[in-house]
This record gives sequence, C-alpha cells and structure tokens, in this order.
Amino acid sequence: MRPIVFAGPSLQGIQRKEFVNVDLRAPANCGDVLRAVAEGRTTIGLIDGGFEQGPAVWHKEILEAMDRGCTVFGASSMGALRAAELHCFGMIGLGQVFAEYVSGRRSSDADVAVIHGPGELGYPPLSLSLVEMEDVVARLLSTNAFDSETAELLLQTGRSVFFKERTWESLLCEVLDNADQCTSLLSLIDASGPAVKTRDAVLLLNTVTSPGSPTSPPISYARTTFISALIQRLEISL
Repeated sequence: MRPIVFAGPSLQGIQRKEFVNVDLRAPANCGDVLRAVAEGRTTIGLIDGGFEQGPAVWHKEILEAMDRGCTVFGASSMGALRAAELHCFGMIGLGQVFAEYVSGRRSSDADVAVIHGPGELGYPPLSLSLVEMEDVVARLLSTNAFDSETAELLLQTGRSVFFKERTWESLLCEVLDNADQCTSLLSLIDASGPAVKTRDAVLLLNTVTSPGSPTSPPISYARTTFISALIQRLEISL
C-alpha cells in the first residue's frame, strides 16, 4: 500500500503528479492519522495540518500509529512541529524547519503558520510564514541583493506582524519608500527558488518513496481514555 502524506500549502509550486507513488491527502486534522492506520497504511507523512477550524493532530494519535507498527515522518510545517516533539519516541523528522525546532532555535508554533486558499485551488498560501521570510532574507542577503540594514528592518517588521497579515507586499511597502525598489525586490524574491517549507516537503516525499527509507522503532505507550474515546468517535477499527 502506498505511503499516505498529508500536505497542502507547503507544496505550493510543486507538481503533485510527480509523486504518483504517494497518496497525497489534504492537511491533517485530529483523527486523520488514526484513519490512515485504520486503512492499513504503514508509512505516514505529516507535512501540513489544520489548527483553527478544529483540533490539530494529536500527539497521542501519532504514538498510537507507531505503537501499531507504522513509520511516521514529519517535516516542513505541522509535521516539523510534531516530529520535534515526538522524535524521542521514534517519529522521524526531516529538513531544515524540523532541525531548527528540535535544536531549540525555534519554539513558537506560529513560526510556520499561514492562511491558505481552498483545496480546489491547490491550497495557495495567502500569507507568509516567519520561517520562509527569514530563510529568503538570509539567502538574498548572502547574494548582496540588499544591504544588511534593509534585511534587519524586514526581519524586525516581519516578526512583529500577526501571521495572517504577513505578506511580502505589505512588508516591503512598510520598509521601503521607493515603489520601484519594492517591485525589484519582489521579483528577486519570486526568483529566489522554492521556499524552505517546500524544500522540506519535497525531501519528505522523496524519503517516503525511497527503497532505503528509515523506519520507526517499535514503541509501547499507555493508551489513555481520551485516545480511546477519539477512536470510538471516529468509528474506526484498529
């Protein structure tokens, strides 16, 4: 059975048809990992997940999946968060964003948060995540695309903005007085290559389809009344 991977806005710009060996699903909500286990999946990848419309993916449902022999990967966004929190139990984290959380460089969930459009349109991101902003600024600064003072102003401004309101256009308009310079920088940003969350997402997709991909070690955990109630509410058989 093919690996199942939950992804949305982090795959922006990626041709999903390139990953025919993966069952790509919408961003995961609470219960979706358990449903994947009930389907008989043995490899599960978590990239994007919901968090406002309902409960996010529970840590315990990931532990339940691993307890039942599933290998669970996380990267990029919600997956990076959960992998950083559960790597000591065997969840496999991948990519730069995961590394920054697991090292303690990042701690806020909001650093990866974005709002996005509907699945029918490919979950287009409608705001800019902090991790992407910082990554792009660092990469363009290294190529002398702008000076260190402008870079610092962008970072300070971007870090102070609520995640739903953060966009490149709004940041550049606030930091720069020259409209032509804003347009020029937007072009450089657009041409700077895949976002860090996208790079991490592609790494996960390539990893779960690789013949030599790692597997989670066997674990045993105590099922709580809450996870038992969730399984019952989902009306699935595990």
